[in-house]
Amino acid sequence: MSRELTRLYRALAADTDERALPAPDRVRRGADRRARQRAAVGALAVAALVAGTAAGAQLVLAAGPDVDPAPATTTGSPSPSPTAVPPSPGRTTPPPSARTPHAPPSTSARPPAAGPTRIPDRAFFTLAAANDAGTGSTFGSGRVLPALCGATPGESGIVTRRARSLAFKLAGTPEGYLPDGSYRHTITVYRPGRADDALAELRRAVRDCPTRTGSDRGEGLTSTQRLLPDAGYGDESVLFEVRRPATDYEGAPTVKEVVRLVRAVRIGNVVTVLWELGWEGTSTPRSQLDSDSRRAVLAIRDWLR
Repeated sequence: MSRELTRLYRALAADTDERALPAPDRVRRGADRRARQRAAVGALAVAALVAGTAAGAQLVLAAGPDVDPAPATTTGSPSPSPTAVPPSPGRTTPPPSARTPHAPPSTSARPPAAGPTRIPDRAFFTLAAANDAGTGSTFGSGRVLPALCGATPGESGIVTRRARSLAFKLAGTPEGYLPDGSYRHTITVYRPGRADDALAELRRAVRDCPTRTGSDRGEGLTSTQRLLPDAGYGDESVLFEVRRPATDYEGAPTVKEVVRLVRAVRIGNVVTVLWELGWEGTSTPRSQLDSDSRRAVLAIRDWLR
């Protein structure tokens, strides 16, 4: 053994001899104290963990549906946007911004607008200046159509009716001469859907009465009735003629036959009838009836606006 190694051993022995080792029971008490400290620290940690868990559960239960679970995160996708929080069950009134404004009342249940219940003078047309006979118009009750084998077309569903009589002269007839013809002019307002029925009834009545005995001016004469093609007046129209032999009063034997024209025109729920009655044996001039029918339609449309 070398001298240096011997010297080191001696120094170690001297240093060890100066430090007294603790007694065995002291060492055991220290170990027990450290064990108890570790056990106490562990128990405190467990208690804290249990208390924190219970408090978190109470918060979740108290929050109710206002607390959403954390959304699942998909690997590689961007972080999800925050989910809208539904309203609390205790809230019954939505915020002002979410309230739906009251819708206006529906108009589908409203009753249809009522039609006219009276017919003013302005609903009747005015003769052109060249056809004005200067006799004016006379309003009053009377027949609307010539007799058609006892049929009475257009007499149901009436709201109101008004009639007048007026005479006319042809353009070029000098002043002071007798009129060239006259009209029985009526305007009838029907309930909705009944005006077209009235014209259908009139067509049927003319077809069902091709001939009849007894004229509108007296008994004993046979007349014939027939429908004529017609279009371009109002919403629809019916035109028919009545032919019969002339009477002595009407110019026989110079005049052998008299022809009367009748036109009914529907404008919406209104029907106007121009029945040309002539004047002392004259027949109805078709061109004059056409012109006055157009004026009659325009007058009614202006009135109904």
